[in-house]
Amino acid sequence: MNIVFMGTPDFAVPCLEALINKGHTVSAVFAQPDRPKGRGHKLCPPPVKECAEKHKIPVFQPERIKNNPEVLETLRSLNPDIAVVVAYGKILPKEMLEIPKFGCINVHASLLPKYRGSAPIQWAVLNGDKVTGVTTMLLDEGMDTGDILLTKEFEIPEEMTSGELFDALSPLGAELLTETVDALESGMIFPKKQDESKATHAPMLSKEMAEIDFSKPAEQIINLIRGMNPWPVAFTAFGNMKIKVYSAKKAGKSSAPAGEVLAGKSLVVSCGDGGSVELCEVQLVGSRRMTSEEMLRGHKIPEGSVLGTKED
Repeated sequence: MNIVFMGTPDFAVPCLEALINKGHTVSAVFAQPDRPKGRGHKLCPPPVKECAEKHKIPVFQPERIKNNPEVLETLRSLNPDIAVVVAYGKILPKEMLEIPKFGCINVHASLLPKYRGSAPIQWAVLNGDKVTGVTTMLLDEGMDTGDILLTKEFEIPEEMTSGELFDALSPLGAELLTETVDALESGMIFPKKQDESKATHAPMLSKEMAEIDFSKPAEQIINLIRGMNPWPVAFTAFGNMKIKVYSAKKAGKSSAPAGEVLAGKSLVVSCGDGGSVELCEVQLVGSRRMTSEEMLRGHKIPEGSVLGTKED
């Protein structure tokens, strides 16, 4: 099959590699433009571009694809059987969707119709889901609303973070993609409509969403910390000292008010459900990540103090 691949970040790289290793012809890759990174704001290519160049595959990086005749003409000239879209970061217009012979296939990191949108991995962790997975579907003009092709489930370990789930679902998506392409090629796949009554959405995260509210139950707080790792990272504060929190675990019962620091060598905080959480791995501004016990040796937070006061 002649395939055009569209993707940008790390998550999409195993999918591209899998297609190449399976012997499929990937005639071109579309990725988002190079972006400035780091303190020097040096232009850096996206991971999918680096992978394509390693395999000597032509790369196109249009700034926009909507109302862009040049992009349409480029895609038509490639005459693809299918276009594979994995975390491209752009919504394909109807004119592009109609060009490939067998349509455009998307790999989405959830069990659709659950968690349509840009942050399905994070929301699965934030909501404390036990099972998630990946879905291949035919793209249409909606946001993750196309017909489902295949799905594959994945059980989420109790302490897994969003970053770790990202790493687990990426190769799973690649495996499902090659199964989907093979089934399409042999005519042994039967698209099915999504059940709109079961649709949920997974909007982008923001830094504001990462603030810990200790009036919530302990489990919900831990899920927030897991879900916000590696970005934007959950945080709390003591006075003007902002504390990023990378991991936490349940501690004992507590009758203290929510947000109150309890006695102990590490940072244990009372929660709204009569429980408490130990903030295990933390980071202060301008410092390295460390255990809360290490942090407390240099920055005293007395028993009875209340966390949650925002920085000015």
